[in-house]
Amino acid sequence: MRYYPIGLDISGRRCLVVGAGEVGERKAQRLLECGARVSVVGRELTPVLAGLAREGRIDHIPGDYDKGLLEGAFLVIGATDDRAVNERIFRDARKRGVLANIVDDPEHCDFILPALCRQGDLVITVATGGKSPALAKKLRKELEEHYGPEYETLLKIMGELRGKIIDRGEGSDENRKLFEALVDSDIMEPIRKGAWKKVEKIVKDMTGVAIDLRSMEDSGFGIQASGRKEKTSTTKRPGGKKRATSKNTKSTKEVRPARP
Repeated sequence: MRYYPIGLDISGRRCLVVGAGEVGERKAQRLLECGARVSVVGRELTPVLAGLAREGRIDHIPGDYDKGLLEGAFLVIGATDDRAVNERIFRDARKRGVLANIVDDPEHCDFILPALCRQGDLVITVATGGKSPALAKKLRKELEEHYGPEYETLLKIMGELRGKIIDRGEGSDENRKLFEALVDSDIMEPIRKGAWKKVEKIVKDMTGVAIDLRSMEDSGFGIQASGRKEKTSTTKRPGGKKRATSKNTKSTKEVRPARP
Protein backbone atom coordinates (compact mmCIF):
# COMPACT_ATOMS: atom_id res chain seq x y z
CA MET A 1 0.00 0.00 0.00
CA ARG A 2 1.60 3.23 -1.13
CA TYR A 3 -0.62 5.75 0.61
CA TYR A 4 -1.05 6.12 4.36
CA PRO A 5 -4.79 6.47 5.12
CA ILE A 6 -5.38 9.58 7.18
CA GLY A 7 -8.11 12.07 8.01
CA LEU A 8 -6.87 15.67 7.93
CA ASP A 9 -8.41 18.44 10.00
CA ILE A 10 -8.38 21.37 7.57
CA SER A 11 -10.89 23.52 9.43
CA GLY A 12 -9.77 27.13 9.21
CA ARG A 13 -6.72 26.21 7.11
CA ARG A 14 -5.93 28.01 3.87
CA CYS A 15 -6.27 25.62 0.93
CA LEU A 16 -5.44 26.62 -2.63
CA VAL A 17 -7.17 25.27 -5.74
CA VAL A 18 -5.42 26.13 -9.01
CA GLY A 19 -7.93 25.79 -11.81
CA ALA A 20 -11.42 27.25 -11.85
CA GLY A 21 -13.21 24.78 -14.12
CA GLU A 22 -15.59 21.97 -13.20
CA VAL A 23 -12.86 19.87 -11.59
CA GLY A 24 -11.65 22.81 -9.53
CA GLU A 25 -15.26 23.45 -8.57
CA ARG A 26 -15.65 19.93 -7.16
CA LYS A 27 -12.40 20.17 -5.23
CA ALA A 28 -13.27 23.58 -3.79
CA GLN A 29 -16.69 22.40 -2.68
CA ARG A 30 -15.31 19.44 -0.77
CA LEU A 31 -12.74 21.66 0.93
CA LEU A 32 -15.51 24.03 1.97
CA GLU A 33 -17.54 21.14 3.37
CA CYS A 34 -14.59 20.41 5.65
CA GLY A 35 -14.32 23.99 6.90
CA ALA A 36 -11.28 25.12 4.94
CA ARG A 37 -10.53 28.69 3.86
CA VAL A 38 -10.50 28.21 0.11
CA SER A 39 -8.70 30.28 -2.52
CA VAL A 40 -9.34 29.50 -6.18
CA VAL A 41 -6.90 30.59 -8.89
CA GLY A 42 -8.23 31.07 -12.42
CA ARG A 43 -9.12 33.72 -14.96
CA GLU A 44 -12.76 32.68 -15.24
CA LEU A 45 -14.89 30.89 -12.65
CA THR A 46 -17.68 28.40 -13.25
CA PRO A 47 -21.13 29.79 -12.34
CA VAL A 48 -21.07 27.81 -9.08
CA LEU A 49 -17.64 29.12 -8.10
CA ALA A 50 -18.66 32.64 -9.10
CA GLY A 51 -21.62 32.37 -6.77
CA LEU A 52 -19.42 31.17 -3.92
CA ALA A 53 -17.08 34.09 -4.54
CA ARG A 54 -19.95 36.59 -4.45
CA GLU A 55 -21.10 35.09 -1.16
CA GLY A 56 -17.61 35.45 0.25
CA ARG A 57 -17.22 31.72 0.76
CA ILE A 58 -14.14 31.46 -1.44
CA ASP A 59 -11.39 33.90 -2.34
CA HIS A 60 -11.01 34.28 -6.10
CA ILE A 61 -7.53 35.03 -7.36
CA PRO A 62 -7.97 36.03 -11.01
CA GLY A 63 -5.06 35.26 -13.27
CA ASP A 64 -2.44 32.56 -13.64
CA TYR A 65 -0.63 30.45 -11.09
CA ASP A 66 2.39 31.91 -9.34
CA LYS A 67 4.49 30.18 -6.69
CA GLY A 68 3.97 33.12 -4.35
CA LEU A 69 0.33 32.04 -4.00
CA LEU A 70 1.50 29.06 -1.94
CA GLU A 71 2.54 31.35 0.89
CA GLY A 72 0.53 30.41 3.97
CA ALA A 73 -1.24 27.49 2.26
CA PHE A 74 -1.70 24.18 4.05
CA LEU A 75 -2.39 22.24 0.87
CA VAL A 76 -2.79 22.87 -2.85
CA ILE A 77 -4.78 21.08 -5.52
CA GLY A 78 -3.64 21.44 -9.10
CA ALA A 79 -6.70 21.20 -11.35
CA THR A 80 -5.59 22.91 -14.54
CA ASP A 81 -5.53 21.35 -18.02
CA ASP A 82 -1.88 22.36 -18.47
CA ARG A 83 0.51 19.54 -17.55
CA ALA A 84 3.51 21.84 -17.27
CA VAL A 85 1.70 24.15 -14.86
CA ASN A 86 0.51 21.21 -12.75
CA GLU A 87 4.04 19.83 -12.51
CA ARG A 88 5.33 23.25 -11.49
CA ILE A 89 2.69 23.45 -8.77
CA PHE A 90 3.88 20.11 -7.38
CA ARG A 91 7.56 21.09 -7.42
CA ASP A 92 6.90 24.46 -5.80
CA ALA A 93 4.71 22.88 -3.12
CA ARG A 94 7.35 20.27 -2.29
CA LYS A 95 9.98 22.98 -1.79
CA ARG A 96 7.71 24.82 0.64
CA GLY A 97 6.40 21.82 2.55
CA VAL A 98 2.86 22.32 1.24
CA LEU A 99 0.82 19.15 0.64
CA ALA A 100 -0.03 18.80 -3.04
CA ASN A 101 -2.55 16.89 -5.10
CA ILE A 102 -2.40 17.05 -8.88
CA VAL A 103 -5.65 15.81 -10.39
CA ASP A 104 -5.34 12.67 -12.53
CA ASP A 105 -1.60 12.46 -11.88
CA PRO A 106 -0.87 10.16 -8.90
CA GLU A 107 2.87 10.44 -9.45
CA HIS A 108 2.62 14.12 -8.54
CA CYS A 109 0.52 13.74 -5.41
CA ASP A 110 1.40 13.83 -1.73
CA PHE A 111 -2.15 12.63 -1.10
CA ILE A 112 -5.06 11.32 -3.13
CA LEU A 113 -8.75 12.04 -2.67
CA PRO A 114 -11.01 9.00 -2.27
CA ALA A 115 -14.57 8.72 -3.47
CA LEU A 116 -16.96 9.43 -0.60
CA CYS A 117 -20.17 7.83 0.58
CA ARG A 118 -21.43 10.27 3.20
CA GLN A 119 -24.33 10.28 5.61
CA GLY A 120 -23.82 13.13 8.06
CA ASP A 121 -20.76 12.37 10.18
CA LEU A 122 -20.58 8.86 8.76
CA VAL A 123 -18.04 8.89 5.95
CA ILE A 124 -17.06 5.77 4.01
CA THR A 125 -14.20 6.22 1.56
CA VAL A 126 -13.14 4.24 -1.48
CA ALA A 127 -9.63 4.56 -2.86
CA THR A 128 -7.88 2.66 -5.63
CA GLY A 129 -4.40 4.09 -5.20
CA GLY A 130 -5.04 6.37 -8.16
CA LYS A 131 -5.39 3.39 -10.52
CA SER A 132 -9.11 3.55 -11.35
CA PRO A 133 -11.38 6.48 -10.44
CA ALA A 134 -14.13 4.70 -12.43
CA LEU A 135 -14.01 1.68 -10.13
CA ALA A 136 -13.97 3.92 -7.05
CA LYS A 137 -17.09 5.68 -8.38
CA LYS A 138 -18.88 2.37 -8.99
CA LEU A 139 -18.12 1.12 -5.49
CA ARG A 140 -19.21 4.42 -3.98
CA LYS A 141 -22.60 4.14 -5.66
CA GLU A 142 -23.01 0.61 -4.33
CA LEU A 143 -22.20 1.80 -0.82
CA GLU A 144 -24.76 4.62 -1.10
CA GLU A 145 -27.44 2.04 -1.90
CA HIS A 146 -26.58 0.02 1.18
CA TYR A 147 -25.80 2.76 3.71
CA GLY A 148 -28.69 5.21 3.55
CA PRO A 149 -29.82 8.13 5.73
CA GLU A 150 -30.84 5.74 8.53
CA TYR A 151 -27.14 5.30 9.31
CA GLU A 152 -26.79 9.03 9.86
CA THR A 153 -29.62 8.82 12.39
CA LEU A 154 -28.11 5.80 14.13
CA LEU A 155 -24.77 7.58 14.43
CA LYS A 156 -26.45 10.58 16.03
CA ILE A 157 -28.16 8.30 18.55
CA MET A 158 -24.88 6.54 19.32
CA GLY A 159 -23.20 9.88 19.83
CA GLU A 160 -25.93 10.93 22.26
CA LEU A 161 -25.59 7.66 24.17
CA ARG A 162 -21.82 7.54 24.31
CA GLY A 163 -21.28 10.23 26.91
CA LYS A 164 -24.15 9.02 29.10
CA ILE A 165 -22.93 5.43 29.12
CA ILE A 166 -19.28 6.31 29.72
CA ASP A 167 -20.25 8.62 32.58
CA ARG A 168 -21.70 5.64 34.45
CA GLY A 169 -18.13 4.42 35.01
CA GLU A 170 -18.76 0.75 34.27
CA GLY A 171 -15.49 0.15 32.47
CA SER A 172 -14.48 0.17 28.82
CA ASP A 173 -15.06 -3.55 28.21
CA GLU A 174 -18.62 -3.42 29.50
CA ASN A 175 -19.35 -0.25 27.56
CA ARG A 176 -17.92 -1.74 24.37
CA LYS A 177 -20.23 -4.75 24.70
CA LEU A 178 -23.25 -2.45 25.04
CA PHE A 179 -22.32 -0.36 22.00
CA GLU A 180 -21.65 -3.43 19.87
CA ALA A 181 -24.87 -5.14 20.95
CA LEU A 182 -26.90 -2.04 20.06
CA VAL A 183 -25.44 -1.61 16.57
CA ASP A 184 -25.92 -5.35 15.95
CA SER A 185 -29.55 -5.24 17.10
CA ASP A 186 -32.70 -4.78 14.99
CA ILE A 187 -32.73 -1.02 15.64
CA MET A 188 -32.20 -0.13 11.97
CA GLU A 189 -35.65 -1.21 10.81
CA PRO A 190 -37.64 1.05 13.17
CA ILE A 191 -35.25 3.90 12.31
CA ARG A 192 -36.02 3.38 8.60
CA LYS A 193 -39.74 3.42 9.35
CA GLY A 194 -39.54 6.42 11.67
CA ALA A 195 -40.93 4.36 14.58
CA TRP A 196 -39.24 6.54 17.16
CA LYS A 197 -40.98 5.17 20.26
CA LYS A 198 -39.77 1.69 19.33
CA VAL A 199 -36.27 3.05 18.81
CA GLU A 200 -36.36 4.62 22.29
CA LYS A 201 -37.55 1.32 23.79
CA ILE A 202 -34.79 -0.69 22.15
CA VAL A 203 -32.18 1.75 23.45
CA LYS A 204 -33.63 1.68 26.97
CA ASP A 205 -33.95 -2.12 27.08
CA MET A 206 -30.43 -2.73 25.82
CA THR A 207 -28.47 0.01 27.55
CA GLY A 208 -30.59 1.16 30.46
CA VAL A 209 -30.40 4.73 29.15
CA ALA A 210 -33.60 6.64 28.42
CA ILE A 211 -33.44 8.97 25.43
CA ASP A 212 -36.09 11.39 24.19
CA LEU A 213 -35.81 11.70 20.44
CA ARG A 214 -38.40 14.47 20.39
CA SER A 215 -36.39 16.71 22.70
CA MET A 216 -33.22 15.79 20.82
CA GLU A 217 -34.77 16.98 17.58
CA ASP A 218 -35.99 20.19 19.21
CA SER A 219 -32.37 20.92 20.14
CA GLY A 220 -31.19 20.49 16.57
CA PHE A 221 -30.78 16.73 16.45
CA GLY A 222 -32.46 16.60 13.04
CA ILE A 223 -33.74 13.02 13.00
CA GLN A 224 -35.43 11.92 9.82
CA ALA A 225 -36.81 8.74 8.38
CA SER A 226 -34.85 7.27 5.52
CA GLY A 227 -37.77 7.60 3.14
CA ARG A 228 -37.33 4.04 1.91
CA LYS A 229 -41.00 3.23 1.55
CA GLU A 230 -42.66 0.97 -1.01
CA LYS A 231 -45.93 2.85 -1.04
CA THR A 232 -47.22 6.28 -0.21
CA SER A 233 -47.40 6.84 3.53
CA THR A 234 -47.08 9.47 6.18
CA THR A 235 -44.32 9.05 8.74
CA LYS A 236 -44.65 10.83 12.02
CA ARG A 237 -41.40 12.39 13.09
CA PRO A 238 -40.22 13.33 16.57
CA GLY A 239 -41.80 16.59 17.67
CA GLY A 240 -45.16 15.73 16.14
CA LYS A 241 -44.22 16.74 12.59
CA LYS A 242 -45.22 14.58 9.66
CA ARG A 243 -43.26 13.76 6.61
CA ALA A 244 -44.74 12.36 3.42
CA THR A 245 -42.95 9.67 1.51
CA SER A 246 -43.94 8.25 -1.84
CA LYS A 247 -43.29 5.19 -3.94
CA ASN A 248 -39.99 5.06 -5.77
CA THR A 249 -38.79 8.17 -3.98
CA LYS A 250 -35.49 7.96 -2.18
CA SER A 251 -33.94 10.36 0.23
CA THR A 252 -30.60 11.24 -1.28
CA LYS A 253 -27.55 13.26 -0.35
CA GLU A 254 -25.38 14.79 -3.05
CA VAL A 255 -21.99 13.13 -3.05
CA ARG A 256 -19.51 14.06 -5.69
CA PRO A 257 -16.85 11.45 -6.39
CA ALA A 258 -13.37 12.87 -6.21
CA ARG A 259 -10.81 11.60 -8.66
CA PRO A 260 -7.20 11.31 -7.53
